[in-house]
Amino acid sequence: MKKSLSILFLFLSLSTFAQEIRFARIDSLLNYLYENDKFMGSLCIRLGDEVVFKQAYGFSEATKGVRANGATKYKIGSISKTFTATMIMQLVDEKKIVLTTKLNRFFPKVDQSDKITIEHLLYQRTGIKDYANADATLTDVLGKPNTKELILKKIENYSSMFEPDSQHEYSNSNYFILGLIIEKITKKSFAENLKTRISDKLELKNTYYTNEKTDVTKRESYSYTFNGEYWDKIDEWNNDIAFSSGGIISTPEDLTKFIRALFKGNLVTPVSLELMKTLKDTYGMALIRFPFGERKFYGHNGKIEGFGSTMGYYEKDDLTISLIVNGENYSQNDIMIGILSIYYKLPYPFPNFKKLDAELIQKYSGTFASKDIPLKITVFEKEGNLLAQATGQPSFPLTFSKDDVFVFAAAGIEMEFTSSTSFILKQGGKKFNFTKE
Repeated sequence: MKKSLSILFLFLSLSTFAQEIRFARIDSLLNYLYENDKFMGSLCIRLGDEVVFKQAYGFSEATKGVRANGATKYKIGSISKTFTATMIMQLVDEKKIVLTTKLNRFFPKVDQSDKITIEHLLYQRTGIKDYANADATLTDVLGKPNTKELILKKIENYSSMFEPDSQHEYSNSNYFILGLIIEKITKKSFAENLKTRISDKLELKNTYYTNEKTDVTKRESYSYTFNGEYWDKIDEWNNDIAFSSGGIISTPEDLTKFIRALFKGNLVTPVSLELMKTLKDTYGMALIRFPFGERKFYGHNGKIEGFGSTMGYYEKDDLTISLIVNGENYSQNDIMIGILSIYYKLPYPFPNFKKLDAELIQKYSGTFASKDIPLKITVFEKEGNLLAQATGQPSFPLTFSKDDVFVFAAAGIEMEFTSSTSFILKQGGKKFNFTKE
């Protein structure tokens, strides 16, 4: 018996050690990106109910040297929509509203409101123009009081772009309206509903809505852009502009706790959760499915000011991950690919930020064909970076690994140039020879 226990203890120790190595490499990646002025932000990984990784990088107030930490709060942009959808489905569960309720019950001045339902709003299938991205006159309301009322008037004056439920088109107007509907039904503010229905229930101490300006004394963060020399602060919006479509403040840790609780049935009924997960034209009720190899994460992403956010849950592994960026000078999607590649023990070379010289670019560029598979791959330069594109497929970036080897980690692709006129493509344990035409 003692021997069995010793073996078990050894197994657990080795497993823990391997996990620590993975997390140390993720930390090294994010530090590497920060040190090269490519990224500032915060990451949280939750396995089951346990936070196994939580770290912040860079500054919440760069001009004053205020460092970010695990409790730093960021604007999460359109991840707010998942909170809004959850509260609407809670009202459905409470029988205070039904998905077939028409919009004209609340806002009859909106074009085709007699045909638009709550369900159409949730699935973004209304035909209502996006006030935040498609209306160049949005600047008219900036800096004015009663922002929400002014935006609603704009929405009420739009003409429908298409017949309700005939197609999907992402529009912040849909979730702005849903936030107003929550207020009308409950006779409480969106902020109060968020607090009582989600934040207090899950003990999310750093998740809330406010229309006040950023307050660094409350550990709230500004967002930044890198101007070539230093991180330059981006001007703030009045949060009421984004409102229920994108104005919530949170942390990666709170986001991982929220979406896991949603999928564990702690916020809505199983029937409502299934509806939220059901995709129509790739979009659920404020849930998107993110593929990473054969794994499918459910979640959402967001953009507001200079903030970028991602939140995802993979049910099979009970794994939750959230990354919030407040300084972006490198693709957030590529950062997530790096993090997940390391977590799942896939080959992942750190990106090389040294620009290829013109001679090397010329060496690698061209169209290559293979006798092994009926496929052509064109390798080309864009803004000093090397990209590849297979016949009939979108282009993808090639990250320098070593010597004449480039990789595209998201698809597990490795391309080793054996000369200026040929390369070997390795993917899924197979090798294919390509020669320049």
